[in-house]
Amino acid sequence: MKTDLRPPAATAQGTGVPALALLAFVQFLVVLNTSIVNVALDAIAAQWHMSTSGLSWVINAYLLPFGGLMLLGGRLGDLLGRRRVLLAGGAILGVGSLAAAVAWSEPVLLAARVAQGTGAALLAPTALAITVVMFAAQRQRALGIVGAVSGLGGAAGVLFSGVLTQAWGWRSIFFLTAVLAVVAVVATPLLVRSDVPVERGRLDVAGALTVTVGVTALVYALSTGPRAGWGKPVTVAALAGGVVLLAVFVAWQRRTADPLVRLGILRSGSVGSANALMFLLGAVWIGLFFYLPLLQQQVLGYGPLATGLSQLPLAGATVAASWLAPRVTARLGRRWSLVGALAVLAAGMAWLGAVPSDASFVTELLGPMVLIGAGLGLAFVLLTTLGLTGVDPAESGLASGLINTTRQVGGGLGLALLTAAAGTAAAQSGQGGIDVLAEGFRWAFRTGFVIAALAALTALFTVPAGRGRH
Repeated sequence: MKTDLRPPAATAQGTGVPALALLAFVQFLVVLNTSIVNVALDAIAAQWHMSTSGLSWVINAYLLPFGGLMLLGGRLGDLLGRRRVLLAGGAILGVGSLAAAVAWSEPVLLAARVAQGTGAALLAPTALAITVVMFAAQRQRALGIVGAVSGLGGAAGVLFSGVLTQAWGWRSIFFLTAVLAVVAVVATPLLVRSDVPVERGRLDVAGALTVTVGVTALVYALSTGPRAGWGKPVTVAALAGGVVLLAVFVAWQRRTADPLVRLGILRSGSVGSANALMFLLGAVWIGLFFYLPLLQQQVLGYGPLATGLSQLPLAGATVAASWLAPRVTARLGRRWSLVGALAVLAAGMAWLGAVPSDASFVTELLGPMVLIGAGLGLAFVLLTTLGLTGVDPAESGLASGLINTTRQVGGGLGLALLTAAAGTAAAQSGQGGIDVLAEGFRWAFRTGFVIAALAALTALFTVPAGRGRH
């Protein structure tokens, strides 16, 4: 069945194709900020003598406020007007990027990354909600276009990071994201019309803080456990505190009059299963873009530019799979399309888990990169569509925030889990030098394979078999 991939027509909230381009650009910018530091991590580590575990916090300082505050961002859009929140998010992201570019110490850089993540938490769910409302009649096609562009952000971030770091140093990557944020802020009033709030109520600030601190505590425990020891009081306290805070968050959502998350939304359509699967996908996604550049630079000896350029096949496969998602779904149905995408992703991660310390790009890296890109691109579009299926338009901001939150929180916890696996494997390898790093990285990828395989198995039993609208 042939699928029309032309951009859908405009509705009252925007100006058609240019508005869709802007919304896709915003999602691209959000994902770009997740991955653009990855090739630069080696240079950042050299400046402040940071360990691999410490470097993971350059990623998590962005991911944690991004994931923890995104539900609040989606809710703010519903309550205050989505264009207004989109503008605020772009401004905060831009200021955070500029602060990162001029950071004079590790704590300042981490604080700037927190600001970036906070701005992204406002941008991502709001842009997605506007897309869903503007193109309600052609939702899957619009989300496929946005997914293709935003999926490109992961690999494009690695490419830009390599080129800019080698040419002008790691600070230049943050100057770039500051400029792109300014572009988004300037273009928004021109392309997205002013809107009115779609809901009334109060902001659940307590809920947002509880879930953010709870997730942060869990990630901290998983990140420091291999190094500090799982039985150490600080590790046990962080782990227990995180679990307790998340339990408190759920209990609070059940009793408060204006919850951050109306838990009943998880029973709407495919929202519950889509979010559970997006959590697992995020765990693989973020960990991959953290460890793959480190493998290439620290084990295989690639420079920043070569590392960035080597991501082009992965980027191409991601974009192609995102564009083809409506056609694949029309032919195979949602369940088998998603199971297949996650199985292909798992196969690529397993392949990376067997890469030797002297791997050749053509024979041992190109294949898994293409498989991983195809699996990620297709799965992202399918899960985003499923996560918004059956949702009342008035709650599209909440649903958008929820699907983005699970991806980012899954990414933060997944990165911590992969870091724990890599650190434990390296400590027990009994090897030295490059071989220790290689063994740790291999176990990180193997852990990603297990998570992706679990996701594929879960999709087989939880995703409806319908073909959906396209």
